[in-house]
Amino acid sequence: MIDWDGVSCHSSVLAARPDQNRGADVINESALLESKSLRDGVLERTDVLDRVKALSLLPDGMHVTTAMVAAYFDVGLEAIKSLVKDHRRELEANGYHTLTGEPLRSFKDLSGIQSRTRSLALFSRRAVLNVAMLLRDSDVARQVRVYLLDVEHASRPQPVEISEHGNTASLDDRIDQRITHILGQTVVPMFNTLIETAGEHQRELIALRAGVQQVERRLRQHHARLQRLEAPRDDRPLAGVMASMDAMNGREFEEHIATLLRRDGCTDVVVQGGGRDRGIDITALTARGQRLVVQCKRFAPHISITSPELQKFLGAAKVLHDSEVALFVATCPFTRDALNIATETGITAVHRGLLEEWSAGAALAVLE
Repeated sequence: MIDWDGVSCHSSVLAARPDQNRGADVINESALLESKSLRDGVLERTDVLDRVKALSLLPDGMHVTTAMVAAYFDVGLEAIKSLVKDHRRELEANGYHTLTGEPLRSFKDLSGIQSRTRSLALFSRRAVLNVAMLLRDSDVARQVRVYLLDVEHASRPQPVEISEHGNTASLDDRIDQRITHILGQTVVPMFNTLIETAGEHQRELIALRAGVQQVERRLRQHHARLQRLEAPRDDRPLAGVMASMDAMNGREFEEHIATLLRRDGCTDVVVQGGGRDRGIDITALTARGQRLVVQCKRFAPHISITSPELQKFLGAAKVLHDSEVALFVATCPFTRDALNIATETGITAVHRGLLEEWSAGAALAVLE
């Protein structure tokens, strides 16, 4: 609800929680706060505003008032007025202006605003983004800056490293992969044939096959851990990760999660998809041979996974698929009730923060 006379806005808050302990981002935030040239370079990214929190606009669909800007950033009206006073020229260059007299009357008529105010300060979306890069004491402004930096980082071309030796895989690594291939493609099929024709020794052969399969799974798991440990790391390992996932469609997101599972040693990874997936998006076997099912939800950061969604997934995972490991992966947070259900039933809730770390190379404990 908007009170035009008081030029204030009471809108539903759809803010995502700011990330914690992002030391590398703090340095870059400071650079944005201090450098006008850096701010000018990212002012076109106004879409970031709505990804962090819903920005209510005036009826013209283009502007907001000072009170609406304060409401968006969860700060007092004086904080915005003070910022405008200190940075008026920069803000005016990006769409901030004050209407009086005939222009104000025309704007009221076109927008249907019922107000007796003699002047009205208006911010364009670009000017609101400008405020986010100048406002220090606001968690919402901080998250806009973090998201903005992530989007910018993801959009930059990344340098390609060329190995001096042409083949980055070590000899030991290639040997491990070759042994794994032989076990899976030759030895296990040989055991399958022997078991079908064996008589009194069938039980012993089945036990031997299980041992070989266990060695194969452990080698895959070992290889996945080596890849994580030896992967190059830069100064901003998490930058751009969530921005990239937020830009994916549902199928791309499921394929991304499938790639993470394979990276961590899972086998028989199948992306189900479609209307006949019976509530499960991905099935696989963990490196230890446990049956694994995954539900993937690519939601906006301000939406939360609720307990009914967890309960529905629980039924599909435990009853329909008889799973031993169940992951509910989401690009958003979970409600407290949903987290309680996950803990009580053995479901691993992979929320936005955990998903970011997993995608950036960290191991998911339940898959180790």
